[in-house]
Amino acid sequence: MHHLHIEKKGLRGLAIAESFKENEKISHLAGVVMRRDFIIDGFVFGHSTVEGNDATDAILQMHQKLNRDDISFVMISGLIISMYNIVDIKKIWNQLKIPVIGVTYEDSKGIEDAIKYHFPDSYQLKIEEYHRLGQRTKLSLYTGYDVFVRIEGCTILEAKNLLNAMTLQGAVPEPLRVAQMLAKTRL
Repeated sequence: MHHLHIEKKGLRGLAIAESFKENEKISHLAGVVMRRDFIIDGFVFGHSTVEGNDATDAILQMHQKLNRDDISFVMISGLIISMYNIVDIKKIWNQLKIPVIGVTYEDSKGIEDAIKYHFPDSYQLKIEEYHRLGQRTKLSLYTGYDVFVRIEGCTILEAKNLLNAMTLQGAVPEPLRVAQMLAKTRL
């Protein structure tokens, strides 16, 4: 397990967010490399298939495109993106060997029913993929907002400290907020 050295101002992470339109088959992904002191140090674009199963590989390709060895963590806005395209954080951790934190902002009750509705023929495979994500943990940030996280390669305390350090206001960490704005420009 890598440890996140939150105290380092130059700590860099890759934050990934997406944006898509309902009637399109492609979701636009944007990645922002941001330092702990909020300096933007790079960006990258990618795409995944709406209702597909290629989100994990798309994120790995984005990291590879950057060709950098100074990225200390990956933060992803949601692990079920592009209409049930499930991000496998265990695979990302196994390939990159840096902590991976998936952040969501709402409880996902009813997700299994939604998967069954959207994927009646491959429901069991999608549910198994969803359960491999592991347990979500609710974290209360210093801003007074709650987030839900799934992590690989770091502790819950390290994830909470990182999210608190990278969140200026509200619930959305600054790197994910910027990545989301960038993703929306691709529409």
